[in-house]
Amino acid sequence: MIHARGLVKRFGELVAVDGIDLDVRRGEAFGFLGPNGAGKSSTMRMIGCVSPVTAGTLRILGRDPDADGPSIRGRLGVVPQQDTLDTELTVRENVLIYGRYFGLSRRQLKPKIEELLDFVQLSERAGDKVEPLSGGMKRRLTIARSLVNDPELLLLDEPTTGLDPQARHVVWDRLFRLRQRGVTLVLTTHYMDEAEQLCDRLVVMDHGRIVAEGSPRQLIDRYSTREVVEVRFEDARPELPALDGVGDRVEELPDRLLVYTADGDASAAALADRALPPHSTLVRRSSLEDVFLHLTGRTLVD
Repeated sequence: MIHARGLVKRFGELVAVDGIDLDVRRGEAFGFLGPNGAGKSSTMRMIGCVSPVTAGTLRILGRDPDADGPSIRGRLGVVPQQDTLDTELTVRENVLIYGRYFGLSRRQLKPKIEELLDFVQLSERAGDKVEPLSGGMKRRLTIARSLVNDPELLLLDEPTTGLDPQARHVVWDRLFRLRQRGVTLVLTTHYMDEAEQLCDRLVVMDHGRIVAEGSPRQLIDRYSTREVVEVRFEDARPELPALDGVGDRVEELPDRLLVYTADGDASAAALADRALPPHSTLVRRSSLEDVFLHLTGRTLVD
């Protein structure tokens, strides 16, 4: 579905995407994980055929975006980072007008609109204006609108940014159902839990480059440990040499220490045995944020 080799995007002197290679297979959910400014959105805009490639090779659906941009865009669905809905129109009218851009007749669109609004759980709001809808409802409407042309490839740029946890889970459920239907998903996110929930495979980007690639489980197994102990100290924290042997390694963050270990409970007990009782202790499983911290020396939200 997507093939890139040595893909580069420059904006003057700024290199936003710095020679990346990637392949996305039909039917998979593929993610770009990284902080703001990592090059995720610039890559998505090239894949969406709205930003020209500076250098390298890019093929979308087997075609060249420079030569076949309009025909490729006709087979894509796009959920942009910011909703671009017509707020003065109704929910139904937003999907109708978008469908007309693809040359679909009103007769073709009538049953399709009902199906899509049912899919995103907005049937009861079909006649309502968009403006008063909640953020989660607007996001679901944007997803419904992106599906009006039955896309083979759906591009989602930060699909749940700004949503509350409940709204995020509703969007995740709709995207999971699309995967079950065989739609290929490509998404950017800086939410580690979103990437773990949705992606079959992903790349971690930093400063325009791919620094790791694999499934979420593969990346965690490769770059982290089974568990992490997060410890906070009320007074002065101990020097790192005092923690030698407590775990496999220790990362120091401004507000806490992270002890990477195969057995979190044993490491927490070892801290107590050394007369280093923390103010608070949390034992959790490793996540993609730990992977990113290991690879780049900073957290995803830095």
